[in-house]
Amino acid sequence: MKRLKSFARGLAVFVALVAGLVAWSMLPWPALLGLAALFALWMFFTRSGRQAASVAGVGISTLSQRLGSSSVVVIGIAGVVAVLVAMLSMAEGYQQTLRRTGSDDSVIVLRGASAAEVMSTLSLDSINVIAQAPGIARSADGRPLASAETVVAANLPIKGGAPDEDGSVQLRGVGDRAFDVRPQLKIVEGRKFESGKREVVVGSGAVRQFTGMQVGKQIRLGSELWTVVGVFRSGDAMDSELWADAEMVASTYRRGASRNSVIAKLSDAKQFKSFKAALAGDPRLQVDTTTTAEYFAKQSETMTKVIRVIGIVVGSIMAIGAVFGALNTMFATVATRAREIATLRAIGFRGVPVVVAVMLETMLLALLGGVIGGALAWLIFNGYTASTIAGGVGQLTFDFRVTGELLWSGLKWALAIGFVGGLFPALRAANLPVTSALRAL
Repeated sequence: MKRLKSFARGLAVFVALVAGLVAWSMLPWPALLGLAALFALWMFFTRSGRQAASVAGVGISTLSQRLGSSSVVVIGIAGVVAVLVAMLSMAEGYQQTLRRTGSDDSVIVLRGASAAEVMSTLSLDSINVIAQAPGIARSADGRPLASAETVVAANLPIKGGAPDEDGSVQLRGVGDRAFDVRPQLKIVEGRKFESGKREVVVGSGAVRQFTGMQVGKQIRLGSELWTVVGVFRSGDAMDSELWADAEMVASTYRRGASRNSVIAKLSDAKQFKSFKAALAGDPRLQVDTTTTAEYFAKQSETMTKVIRVIGIVVGSIMAIGAVFGALNTMFATVATRAREIATLRAIGFRGVPVVVAVMLETMLLALLGGVIGGALAWLIFNGYTASTIAGGVGQLTFDFRVTGELLWSGLKWALAIGFVGGLFPALRAANLPVTSALRAL
């Protein structure tokens, strides 16, 4: 019965500890600052708080004498935070790149039940009907700002890869209206392709990813040679694509007159509901209509979740190791300071100040490790360029983004590790029998 009660008590403590750490990870910074302010007031204006401050001051002042053991805690936690923030910054950069691609005043129309452009097929008749729908903005010459586009996958040699190593790139067949519906896209080198010719303009991200992307070079797409005539930059996912004349792309890849999607610019974002309703109510069409902002946000969800889960799992495994490192270090610290702690208890210091003092020492080391880990992640990974498959077609080039929110999350992880690593040694210090400690030392 005693063993069962002991097990139940330990299980309850463990569950409470996990619940507390989960709640801690979800707290916003104003709430944490409020807790820190209340703790500071307790230390300054209560007897127990002042005792805890004095004991903690003695322990912190001797950290330099325990540099080797203390560095184990700092380095371990710094490694956890650096890896965690780096992984999450990858997910953040991927998500931001896709979310910047769309807007609320432009729409993408796909065949019904199509999850992505590459899975959609629209006939020429459907394209003509969509282009005449109400709500679409018009150019100075009165033509609707709607671009029917073809998306195919092409293989190109990767920079720095083996001679026979190819990567997948998204080739988009477009017309002149494609540049009007995406005003953020600018030609930064060379010129636009000419209709009826096998010419391509390449995104700045594709230039970094693949070989042969310089203006004037020829590349093989499908079974034909194409000439690179320009480089464009849009600051979003389009930077990873190649653009060419839609008719030439369709001819090379045998797509006929069909297209994968229609991208249209609305006269106003408020026109979206009426535009979508008009297409849904037309018996000639079976299409799905979303804003480009919503479409690309959905495209980023799965990969972002996968990267974040991997980051948290890897970080958690490393955090367990860091916790054991902190436990060993702080248990050793308590053992070496047993006589000091026993003396303090003998002259009237209570258990709470001792617990708080040991916890403060551990949390200080954890804070230092968190700051170092966050700084390393920012210096090494912020702006680092990577690529991955996006939308099941081509490689998306994006930059890691180490944001302030990620650094704050890393710091909370560091403090949580310090809390767990210092809690049990602190409780042991507080429950250390005074007479036994004095006799042993």
